Amino acid sequence: MSCSKGSWTQKKRLPVSTRQGPPEVLFPKEKDWPKDDDEEDYVLQDPDQGLDSLPQPYRMINKLVNLLFDRSWELIEERVALREADSARTQPTVYTPLTGIQINERPNCMAMSQDYVFIGGAKGFSIYNLYNAERIYVWEKLKVDVTSIWVTDLGSEILIASVDELGIIRLFYLYKDGLFLVKAINEVDDTSKQPTCVKMEISQGGDFAAFLLQGAGVVWLDVYKLPREAWLKEVEPLPLALNPKKKVRQLNTLDPTTPDNVDMDVNFCFKSDIKLSLPVHIMKIKPPKPITGTTFKSPLEVFAKVEDCSGLGSGQNHFIRDSQWEQHTELFHASYKKHLDGEWGEEPLSTTTFHFLLPSCITTTPAEARSPSGVAFVLGIHWTGSHNFFLYLLNRTLKDKADPEGVWPCAAPIAASRLSCSSSYLVLACEDGALTLWDVAEGFPLGVIALPQGCFCQSIHFLKYFLVHKGRNLYPEGPVKSQVKCVVLCTNASLHLVTASGTQGPTSRVLVTRPVKHLDEAICTVAPVSTLPGMVLIFARNGSVNLMDVAKAEAICAFAPPRAPHLAVPWKPLFVVSLHHPCFLLYGDPPGEEPTSDAKDTRNSVFCFNFEAYPLLENVSQNHTIPQEDSTENMVLPLEKRCELMLRKSFQKLKRPQVMNNHEWTRLRRYSVLLQRENFQK
Repeated sequence: MSCSKGSWTQKKRLPVSTRQGPPEVLFPKEKDWPKDDDEEDYVLQDPDQGLDSLPQPYRMINKLVNLLFDRSWELIEERVALREADSARTQPTVYTPLTGIQINERPNCMAMSQDYVFIGGAKGFSIYNLYNAERIYVWEKLKVDVTSIWVTDLGSEILIASVDELGIIRLFYLYKDGLFLVKAINEVDDTSKQPTCVKMEISQGGDFAAFLLQGAGVVWLDVYKLPREAWLKEVEPLPLALNPKKKVRQLNTLDPTTPDNVDMDVNFCFKSDIKLSLPVHIMKIKPPKPITGTTFKSPLEVFAKVEDCSGLGSGQNHFIRDSQWEQHTELFHASYKKHLDGEWGEEPLSTTTFHFLLPSCITTTPAEARSPSGVAFVLGIHWTGSHNFFLYLLNRTLKDKADPEGVWPCAAPIAASRLSCSSSYLVLACEDGALTLWDVAEGFPLGVIALPQGCFCQSIHFLKYFLVHKGRNLYPEGPVKSQVKCVVLCTNASLHLVTASGTQGPTSRVLVTRPVKHLDEAICTVAPVSTLPGMVLIFARNGSVNLMDVAKAEAICAFAPPRAPHLAVPWKPLFVVSLHHPCFLLYGDPPGEEPTSDAKDTRNSVFCFNFEAYPLLENVSQNHTIPQEDSTENMVLPLEKRCELMLRKSFQKLKRPQVMNNHEWTRLRRYSVLLQRENFQK
């Protein structure tokens, strides 16, 4: 390998013995004076020491080695710059959990109600008290692994739905101190024909339940009506336990070492001898059939079918012949033959996403078919690869034909959807990056917005509507209509905040950009915190958990278990956020994979992070509502409420020792007239 400096000197000045022609006469000009380096190389260097060019392949090897050194040095400089940038970045304050639940085995799933924590694992599931972290009951009667658990808080009772390793769904009813098994929904005698549960959903209030089942190469959706009132009548006459559950609402007093304010003697018992009323199967929905050639003989038959408004817009009722479909298929294969050639894997089964919608003016149905207020009325469904969002009435029996009462066609296949906790807003995300926001309660779309180029929706999470008042995020006291805020996690790990209003079009703002250099900081999961206004939990691939303020687009603090967890690739965090208390639970993996002889080292932990116990969040979790008269956005309130606020302010001025001017008096009379007119119309 030759020296680069010697090669450069050789090319610039040849040895004296190899020069040809008469010597040139150099005139003494200052600009022609040699530099110090050149003069030293030219005068003091021995001409016999000049190096010749390397022959091949050594010259190529020399260039490759030099190129390798240059690239390595560039990588070293880049890593040093990244390290310096990381040290210069402001790291958020990291908080550790104050309490935790000790378990002997790795959990598979978790759920939380208002007072209890449900952890599913091997052989069954366990119920823990949220306030003292004590285990109350263990259900291990059938010795089956629980892989998924769903809990619905119905007030004094709790509805539990668990799915085991075989895909069997079991409904449990928890009332006072008794746990009742209602039914195993999809259990059959022949295990070879056992269908498995892929997804489940329970309506708000626990009146309906839907289960997506799969078996024998087909998939379908079973919808049940739950006899909640009958269950309550059947369990109320039963005798109570000697130590009933004691309600404790102060989570910040949680201290497992000194549980003075919690009754430690409370235990549940499984009552298998009492049979409750079974759920009523009301509907079986199958995926829409592929669109094929028409069976109608004339256009009049097509119009007669469309007049029923059954599946209008689904594309099933058309007048396209089989020959036209065949010609279209041949043209498509001829145009894209080079892309279609090759082996194709087996097409996966179609899946669906479904939501229970409350009564609204979104569909036109007879008055006798209406459901009571607060009870689910319509089931909304969209299947994989489908452009349509189907609406099915729930007020039916199994004998009725399961046809959709309405269809919302979209311009592209629907990739994801989300219904708000209040069931008032719905977001449909298409595969082309467009989002359609619906005000389901009022029955009109809030608008359509497209994500930035290259961003496609992965998941949607609604935020409870909040206002920014004097630098703080606060919840309005009164009702808010047609105001939506949600965060959208894209497939490229970028996070966006989408805001929509009934009078303004939706807007989008980037909260977290796509990671380019720090790939381990890519977001894998997002969870909103309903007890903290405008706050979301962000889980990254490197195991970090940050609490972000979406109004400022910055991390407030971070949370971490007391020991470094063992992260799987890809990491799927096991956590649950409380809807009633300012806390969330996070499962922490043990430090090592192999169990040790010490029993304490093999114990897993579910850590509890209480927001009220940390200094940075103490003011955020308390007094997080804003009075209506101090709100700067009173236009979101109803007209009657605005008039009341204006009259209240005006009468408060009358109590002062100053006199109202003509302008204020005219405004007071105007709002009084509006208020009277509103009451008269009602």
